[in-house]
Amino acid sequence: MLTIWGSKQRFCEGVSRRDFLKVGALGSALSLPDVLRLKSQGASKSSQKSVIMVCLNGGPSHIDMYDLKPEAPSEIRGEFDPIHTNVPGFDICEHLPLQASIADKLAVVRNVQWPLDDGHRLHLLFTGFPASAGRPSFGGVVSRLRRDRNNALPPYVSMAQFPPHPILHSHEEPTYLGTPHRPFVPFQAGPLENGKITYTGPGMGSVKNLELLADMTRQRLGERSTLLSSFDNLRHEIDSSGEMAGKDAFTVRALEMISSNQVRDAFDISREPASVQAKYGGDIQCKNDPDKRRCWEGSKFLLARRLVEAGVPVVTLSAGVWDTHVDHFTYQRDYLPRLDQSLHALITDLHERGMSQDVTVVVCGEMGRTPRINKNAGRDHWPSAGFALFSGGGLNMGQVIGATDDQGARPKNLAYNPQNILATLYHVLGVNTEATFPDHAGRPRYILDDRESIAELT
Repeated sequence: MLTIWGSKQRFCEGVSRRDFLKVGALGSALSLPDVLRLKSQGASKSSQKSVIMVCLNGGPSHIDMYDLKPEAPSEIRGEFDPIHTNVPGFDICEHLPLQASIADKLAVVRNVQWPLDDGHRLHLLFTGFPASAGRPSFGGVVSRLRRDRNNALPPYVSMAQFPPHPILHSHEEPTYLGTPHRPFVPFQAGPLENGKITYTGPGMGSVKNLELLADMTRQRLGERSTLLSSFDNLRHEIDSSGEMAGKDAFTVRALEMISSNQVRDAFDISREPASVQAKYGGDIQCKNDPDKRRCWEGSKFLLARRLVEAGVPVVTLSAGVWDTHVDHFTYQRDYLPRLDQSLHALITDLHERGMSQDVTVVVCGEMGRTPRINKNAGRDHWPSAGFALFSGGGLNMGQVIGATDDQGARPKNLAYNPQNILATLYHVLGVNTEATFPDHAGRPRYILDDRESIAELT
C-alpha cells in the first residue's frame, strides 16, 4: 500500500521503508521513491482511457435497485416499486429517479453471478479470483502495463477504504507484480466525529502533504536533486546485483510528484465551485445508523472525476456499506438517493466535459442479496445473482443485458462473472488479456482465465 503520509510497514519483498532513500530528506513531508522503485519493464499501447470502479461494499440488492420483480409475492418483491426510465424496458427503483433520467447513458447487466462463497469476498470484484488464488488487482495490472513517463500522477489511485476500518485490504494488492504497483492512497477515512467523517492524509480538499516545506524553494529542491543523483550514481557503481536499477528514474518521478502543480491540483477538490461540490453530495453519517459505520462520501466521486481528468488510468472508490441483514429497506431509503445523486453527478459531469467516451464508470458489489426477505426485515448474502452497472468508455449504452428468473434468484440463461466484468474494462483500456506474468514461483499466469468481455457492451 502506498500512503503519502509515511508508514513503518515492510514491503512484501521484506525491505523496510527505512532502507530506501526518502524524498523527505529533500525537504518534503512526502516519502515516495520507495514505491516508485524497480518499475517493471514493458507497457501496453498508450491509451488515454480511464476506469472509475465504484465498489458497493457488502453486497448491494439487485432486486431492490436494478432488477425489481413487481409481480413476485410481497416477501420477494419488497417495499419498492419500479419506475420507467428514458429507455423503454429499462425500469429501475423508484429511489433512483436521477439515474432514470439518464438511462440512455447507462447499461445494466442483470445476469451477473459470483462463484459460490461463504462471505464477503472482494477479491472476486477487484481481481476476478478468490483470495486463495493470490492474483493481482485490476489496478495493479493496469499500473504494470499503462505507465506514462510524462505524467507525474500515479497510474492507480484507491479510495476503497471502508470506515471505520481505514486499511487497504489484500484485494487491492499487486501480489507477484511487485510493490511498485500498489495503489496510491491519497487519504484514509477515520472515525466519525459528531456525525462527520474524519480523514488522515491529503485529499478531500487538503493537499498539504504534497507540498514542499515552507523554507524549501524549487531551486533548493533542484540542487538537492542533483546531489541525490550523484549519490545514486555512486551506489550504482558499487552495486553488482542489479537491485539499484531504476532508482534514479523513480526518484525523479517522486520529485515530480511533490513539485508538480498538476498533482496537487488534481487532489484538491476545494478548487471546484461550491455548486459543483454540492451537486456530488457531502460526506456524512447516514441516518438510522446504530452501529455508526454507514457513511456516505460523495466527495470521492468528485475527486475520482478530477483524477481521471488529470490522466489517472484507474481510480477505485468505496461507496457505503450495503450488508443489510436487518432493516434492509430502512437503510436503502437512506442510501439509494445518495448513490443516485453522486452517480448522476459523476456521469453527467463526464458528459458535459466531453470525457464520457474516454472514461468508463462501473458500479457493482461482491454479490447480490437474497430474493426472500428474512425474519429481520433484511436480505442476506446471495452470490447466485446480482448486477453490474456501466457508463461511458465507448461501450454500448442505453440497454438492459441479461435477465433473472421471476424471483430474481438466478440468471435465466447465460451468466456473466467477475472476470467478464474485468475483461470488459481491460478491453476499454486496451490491455491484452492474453498477456502473462510470472507468479512468485516463476510460472506464467494469464491476467484472467475467462477472458471473454461482456459481448453486448463491446
